[in-house]
Amino acid sequence: MLMLIDRNLACGQIRLANLSIEEPERRKALSTWEVLKQLIAEEGFNTLYRGIVPVLQSLCISNFVYFYTFHSMKALRAAADVTPSALSDLLLGSLAGVVNVFSTTPFWVVNTRLKMKGLGHRVKDNSTHYDNLLDGLMYIGRTEGAKGLWAGALPSLLLVTNPAIQFMVYESLKRRLLADGGRNVSSVTFFAIGAVAKAVATVLTYPLQVIQTKLRHGNTDKSLDLPPDTDMLQMLLVMLKKQGLAGLFRGLEAKLLQTVLTAALMFMTYEKIARFVTTLLVRGGGPRK
Repeated sequence: MLMLIDRNLACGQIRLANLSIEEPERRKALSTWEVLKQLIAEEGFNTLYRGIVPVLQSLCISNFVYFYTFHSMKALRAAADVTPSALSDLLLGSLAGVVNVFSTTPFWVVNTRLKMKGLGHRVKDNSTHYDNLLDGLMYIGRTEGAKGLWAGALPSLLLVTNPAIQFMVYESLKRRLLADGGRNVSSVTFFAIGAVAKAVATVLTYPLQVIQTKLRHGNTDKSLDLPPDTDMLQMLLVMLKKQGLAGLFRGLEAKLLQTVLTAALMFMTYEKIARFVTTLLVRGGGPRK
């Protein structure tokens, strides 16, 4: 159920971020919830779930890559007898984010374009040529090459600060709780600190996420007077000129609801599984050789 709510909010947030420039007079006064209602009225209720299968596939791949890389490096840090700190957590989170960006950006490019279907009458879009993740990867690779598949990679690299900040805040709060004698931290507490960590990271990095979404979708709206190969700086400047600073935070409320709930549930689930596995190993006398 949480994933379905998350998917609806993501759809509204991405549409609002993208359409706010493409149709400024029509969209500038609309909130995220109003955009969701308008999407249902114009394109039907099914539009809120467009691309949900590719999203689930990409989420599984992305979360696996990030968690595996981050915790592998944490294990290496522990083996080297390095004292954990907020700074080292930030560094490990950033390195894991870089690995994740280069590994999964093509999946998210396809996802973004699938979500933006239905705008064909307003902007030129090639997402009508594919309906799933694999076909999208092959089509974009064939028609646009590696540049198309890794569109928005630069802001994505800058956005490694998002999960890095998230993990830094989370690990810092968790260490403080454990240091205060909270060995039996409840699931609700893990949920809460996961939510706080993601909220902080999202607010600090949201403008980059808006620019990333636009670059991934492709700059094909002629009203922006920008070349097809618009870079991050050009997109930032035109947004500030047309919408001001507020335009960089359009759709933030939906993004917070989407990412905070998802991250909080993810951290809570991870801690429960980790605790369960640790308990099994202790009761069994440790892993067998």
